[in-house]
Amino acid sequence: MILALIDAEYTRHPFYGSRKMVVHLRINGHTVNRKRVQRLMRILGLAGMAPGPNTSLPHPQHKIYPYLLRGVNVTRPNQVWSTDITYIRLARGFVYLVAVIDWYSRKVLAWRLSNTLDSGFCVDCLEQSLRAYGTPEIFNTDQGCQFTSDAFTSVLNLHGISISMDGRGRALDNIFVERLWRSVKHEDVYLKGYVNMPGLQLGLTEYFEFYNTERPHQSLGDLTPIQVYQTASGGGARIVDKFKEQKTFLVGEPKPKAKATTLNPTDYCLD
Repeated sequence: MILALIDAEYTRHPFYGSRKMVVHLRINGHTVNRKRVQRLMRILGLAGMAPGPNTSLPHPQHKIYPYLLRGVNVTRPNQVWSTDITYIRLARGFVYLVAVIDWYSRKVLAWRLSNTLDSGFCVDCLEQSLRAYGTPEIFNTDQGCQFTSDAFTSVLNLHGISISMDGRGRALDNIFVERLWRSVKHEDVYLKGYVNMPGLQLGLTEYFEFYNTERPHQSLGDLTPIQVYQTASGGGARIVDKFKEQKTFLVGEPKPKAKATTLNPTDYCLD
């Protein structure tokens, strides 16, 4: 029960570390000490967002590529893709989910499940995306060892794709995939309580079809990702060229007035 509460709260507030999680549990009537919460978060593979979740551990011998998206306006499909890994809790253990998403449209291009964190299922997901949708100009990842591995980066290099990697502590650089994980968990996984891998595979197949073709996105003017991807209109994004702000901006939503003095008039705020 405590694992489930921590899992759900972390998905809502991924910046929570063990201290804030202890407070959250106590507010909800569960008195647990910090040492226990730390142990349970390690079981779940979680840490506060500042140091990065344990699904994204770097490898000291892998090459790290520079971050290429600061200040870039994303104005068309297949300009920028990105990927990330999250965990999904089953009745007896955990599995890992990877997905590739198009930044302009938020369309999920491919996804894969695995019961291990090796790079193989990430490479399979990448290759499926390339076969189905061609090649992006830039592919953005975090510095997790699955994405810095030769197996993964060699596929990108083979296709002439520019590789971009988030800087340490820049949690918002891959915000579209992070928001996808929040939607997947709250709109499907937590509601259905999957018991095993076959059930999860079937359920996610249905959910991602719904996500791409039926679910309206407020940030896309209530269009669906597939509509925006196919028409090349109604989407877009921009990362502000300021490290301290770490904000993501979209085309189609007015920015708050309080930010008007620091942003270009053509920028639009995600929130």
